[in-house]
Amino acid sequence: MNRTVFFDSPFLLGFDQTRSLIERVSKAAGEGYPPYNVEDSGEGRVRITIAVAGFTADQLNVTVEDNHLTITGRREPEARAEERAFLHRGIAARSFVRSFILADGMEVEGAILEHGLLHVDANRPERASVVRQVPIRTAP
Repeated sequence: MNRTVFFDSPFLLGFDQTRSLIERVSKAAGEGYPPYNVEDSGEGRVRITIAVAGFTADQLNVTVEDNHLTITGRREPEARAEERAFLHRGIAARSFVRSFILADGMEVEGAILEHGLLHVDANRPERASVVRQVPIRTAP
């Protein structure tokens, strides 16, 4: 398998973490459960909506560690599920972990569960641009 290396330019210094983030995201992109949408709400705001039908708020967990947003859903098997005889079982009832990498400065504002959808809202407050003069010393 050939791998394209994006950050091996001598002009891009200190991007090792970015490379590992891209590799981690590309692995997670293949996961299809649960389905989700990412919406641009304008003005630096983003809404992630995940289909979590059948989950209660107690079974869901949203955490942010550094720039890593993790949404987990834990389902215990139903006690009577073995007794039922399904002709078709298309509604997934399994646990999941869905991860997102947030850009620097992104802040998760909150999450709300409604009608089987979990909405997680994040924004990126505008940062003031800072220009700093670097002093040049002369060698003795």
